[in-house]
Amino acid sequence: MDSLTLQVLSAVQRWSEQGHRLALVTVARTWGSSPRPPGAWLAIRDDGVLQGSVSGGCVEDDLVERMRAGQMEQAQPFILRYGVSREDALRFGLPCGGTLELVVEPRPDIAQLMLFGRRMLAGELILRTVDVAAGGVRYDTGRRGDAVQWLDGRLTTVHGPRWRLILIGAGQVSRYLAEMALALDYEVVVCEPREAYRREWRLAGAVLRGDMPDDAVLSLAPDPNTAIVALTHDPKLDDMALLEALKSAAFYVGALGSHSNAAQRRARLQEHFDISDEEIARLHGPVGLPIGSRTPPEIAVAILAELTAVKNGGAPGRQSGRSGATPAIHEPSTW
Repeated sequence: MDSLTLQVLSAVQRWSEQGHRLALVTVARTWGSSPRPPGAWLAIRDDGVLQGSVSGGCVEDDLVERMRAGQMEQAQPFILRYGVSREDALRFGLPCGGTLELVVEPRPDIAQLMLFGRRMLAGELILRTVDVAAGGVRYDTGRRGDAVQWLDGRLTTVHGPRWRLILIGAGQVSRYLAEMALALDYEVVVCEPREAYRREWRLAGAVLRGDMPDDAVLSLAPDPNTAIVALTHDPKLDDMALLEALKSAAFYVGALGSHSNAAQRRARLQEHFDISDEEIARLHGPVGLPIGSRTPPEIAVAILAELTAVKNGGAPGRQSGRSGATPAIHEPSTW
């Protein structure tokens, strides 16, 4: 639920209620290496207290000095650039000669920001556009796939549940994985048709559904910003979800289980269902990076690490199903 944005908004509300003046700063563009991506933002109040970040720290120090010196008191948004020269890049901690372009809002509309926060808490995906030339800020409904844009003096940032994680099963691993995914700003949906498991689910922020896994996956219409992980250990449930997940546009599909169970699952899906070699190759199983995970939270870490690597376009460390791969999770042979 865009937790970093909500942290900034929470600070903005507190500071405003305490009578502080504040400014918002957003990364608009970077060249070369940069510690924070476009769209990252921070709030800075009149005494230099910060929430959020736009760099590794040195740029923040300069912003604090500017705020305390009264250099952020104009009415209109403006642009700051750091690291234009190699000397400046080194001074402000931007590696490899990187350059950072920031949009500063010295007098943000607090009421608008609070409404913006309430809309995000309600699950909306929102585009926030700052027009530097005109000085206005606009809020529009976004869609998955929208990206940060910096064009003709207008900076549009994306806030809300841009990424979605569908979990099949509401067991212990699901609970830890859901908690971690929420912290990484995923919208989390848990499908659990077994009433005994649903009764014990206690996690605010994750949507719990009781329909069958294949129906849930179909109705959720997975897109390229969706990941699906089957965690029930029950082939009747996991396989149903995987049948639809592997044919969907989801960027990541995984299933919990040992190497032997993963091999049996692949054979079962191809023997009894219309699953192609290309589709079965998309399945990450055993799910997660091979870090020797044993406990539910360790298993959740391994899964989320692999999922993050795939989402960010990096190599997840192994190809699922490759013979001789190191197990990601050490599991009892009965699983």
